[in-house]
Amino acid sequence: MTQASALNRIGSTVRVDLERVRDRIPSNLIQLLTDNPRGRVVDYKMTDGGSIGLVLELSGGTTSWFFDDEVSRS
Repeated sequence: MTQASALNRIGSTVRVDLERVRDRIPSNLIQLLTDNPRGRVVDYKMTDGGSIGLVLELSGGTTSWFFDDEVSRS
């Protein structure tokens, strides 16, 4: 489980690892991330497994959530 102290802070910019998410996201989101894989952390999301995901604001104002291990600091 991800510890809260290890999470990227709200407001920080992260980079989505497209290879880690390609199999679970729609094609329009793949295209958006191909053009610009960076996003700003705007919130956290509790997942069913008890982990914490990150809600990112992507280019164009689109928001989507990702597991913490699918992003890295940019």
